[in-house]
Amino acid sequence: MQKAYESYTPYTVAPGKEEPSKQKRKFSSFFKSLVIELDKDLYGPDNHLVEWHRTPTTQETDGFQVKRPGDLSVRCTLLLMLDYQPPQFKLDPRLARLLGLHTQSRSAIVQALWQYVKTNRLQDSHDKEYINGDKYFQQIFDCPRLKFSEIPQRLTALLLPPDPIVINHVISVDPSDQKKTACYDIDVEVEEPLKGQMSSFLLSTANQQEISALDSKIHETIESINQLKIQRDFMLSFSRDPKGYIQDLLRSQSRDLKVMTDVAGNPEEERRAEFYHQPWSQEAVSRYFYCKIQQRRQELEQSLVVRNT
Repeated sequence: MQKAYESYTPYTVAPGKEEPSKQKRKFSSFFKSLVIELDKDLYGPDNHLVEWHRTPTTQETDGFQVKRPGDLSVRCTLLLMLDYQPPQFKLDPRLARLLGLHTQSRSAIVQALWQYVKTNRLQDSHDKEYINGDKYFQQIFDCPRLKFSEIPQRLTALLLPPDPIVINHVISVDPSDQKKTACYDIDVEVEEPLKGQMSSFLLSTANQQEISALDSKIHETIESINQLKIQRDFMLSFSRDPKGYIQDLLRSQSRDLKVMTDVAGNPEEERRAEFYHQPWSQEAVSRYFYCKIQQRRQELEQSLVVRNT
């Protein structure tokens, strides 16, 4: 009797170039579980499934090898559940259509919901804490109005485990079959190699002084750029219309001087004679003298009172 078997020993997946001293991740580290389903009619209900599930004590490996006796070619189905870090979820179909997402992390889903709220102006204009749902929002969350802080809790019922990767394969026992071995590409998310180095650099006390100096240099450079931009704008405006620019500058300086010295009115107009020949000037003069007479009268009355006492 010939023995048919499935040998599953792919290369370790590693993004980009890594230093030789760094250990590459093993194949099993990318998966949470793996199930191989063989023909139930051939191997029976108790022997047609092969399962591997990650546990806290799991030893990582670069591949899996499964063997079953048999002399017939057999179809098998491989179900691979990726170990997403951070965990990812499959969205409820209605929520998936609303956000244009299929499988994502919880934080990314909440962020996409907030973007939908802002884009469609669903935030209450009087009470920013509340969201006034449109018809799609109401159908998904089953309420016309809710606090945004309630959304993470309500999302629990709308998030499902992500779909496994399904691979259909035929284990062939035909010696002339050239397709006994098959390769499949699986996209996985890995942590950026430079992220750890960046975190170590930022947390190192020895680098704080250098970072602070660089921040100061950046601020000084930005300030210098702003000053040069102001000078450039001044020169460009002056070159286009020298006379108009000088007049605008004088008017601006005059307004600034009045603000600084608390001067009321318009000194430029008040220094001309025609300013005092306007209809209101006669009444203004009468009011001025009347106020002066009243003020003088009060002073005389007060002096008489002082003498009588």
